[in-house]
Amino acid sequence: METLMSNWLNPVEKTPEKYIFPAHQRPGSQPFPVMNDIPLIDLQHPNPQHIIDRIIDACQRFGIFQVINHGIPASLMEETMAVMKGFFSGPAEHKASLYSTDLAKKCRIYSSTLNYDSEDFHYWRDNLTHHCHPVHDHIHLWPHHPPTYRQVVGEYAVETRKLMVRILEAICEGLGLKPDYLEGKMTKTQLLSVNHHIPCPDPSLTLGMPQHTDPNLITILQQCSVPGLHVFRHHQWMDVPSDPTAFLVVPGLQLKVMSNGRFRSPIHRVMTHQEEARTTIGTFLIPSNEIVIEPAGDSPAVYRGFTYGEFFRCFTRSNCDADTALAYFQTDSKSPTLLK
Repeated sequence: METLMSNWLNPVEKTPEKYIFPAHQRPGSQPFPVMNDIPLIDLQHPNPQHIIDRIIDACQRFGIFQVINHGIPASLMEETMAVMKGFFSGPAEHKASLYSTDLAKKCRIYSSTLNYDSEDFHYWRDNLTHHCHPVHDHIHLWPHHPPTYRQVVGEYAVETRKLMVRILEAICEGLGLKPDYLEGKMTKTQLLSVNHHIPCPDPSLTLGMPQHTDPNLITILQQCSVPGLHVFRHHQWMDVPSDPTAFLVVPGLQLKVMSNGRFRSPIHRVMTHQEEARTTIGTFLIPSNEIVIEPAGDSPAVYRGFTYGEFFRCFTRSNCDADTALAYFQTDSKSPTLLK
């Protein structure tokens, strides 16, 4: 069977056995409650302090929020989404030239996870990931199909970085820090990660992505009109409304540490859809491996300082379990084994 799902003949009439999860891991077919109270923040509000207060409150109480009037033209968002859909629906040979499960590759497409060859079950997705900053250092590695990919995505990468830096500046001010506290090595790497999920014959049997927490600094997500994102809140999975004109903002675990545990970083997963394909565009800001992450401010530190490289090794060796990884770096931690 062709590894990349976007190359399969549609519609898929039966879920392949390798994609059917054990009964206790399946999402099931029950209706999920909708997270209708997710904060919606207008970045053009006339009072800058109001924006800062809303962002800090959202980070503390929800760990997720949406922004509107964010300054990125709707036309650019639509063009970028169209380019991504064109890439996944494009010729198999173009995608094959970029296929890799090597984490060191700075532009790669793969299916399910990077452990595709060894995992027991596959997730229902293809993923395109590439580095974005600075654009001129990486653009030559990007797809050249569709023909407008590099031009459109290059502009999109610049604009999304500006937006994320603006949100981080607001967070810093809300925490009593200088606005540029997180510039430089704290936001060194910018990744674009695009998930594409073809229609699934039975969404109750499989998942588009595993439940996880983002280990990086901050993520923004452009969704399409097809729902699928779930957040674990109030001891249950909840459906996040899909607004293609807004950006969904997810503080990563490094912001949780930097805020000394005040911020939330939510567990989330992705469901599949029976009738429509779903494409989402995520942009991640990631610290350099050498930069030291530690709580900011004068309060007694909940976490000890660590490099991002140390944290990421710990995170992956704990099977990407956020609580286990964070517990290792708590100031009262007595668990020294994860980095060996």
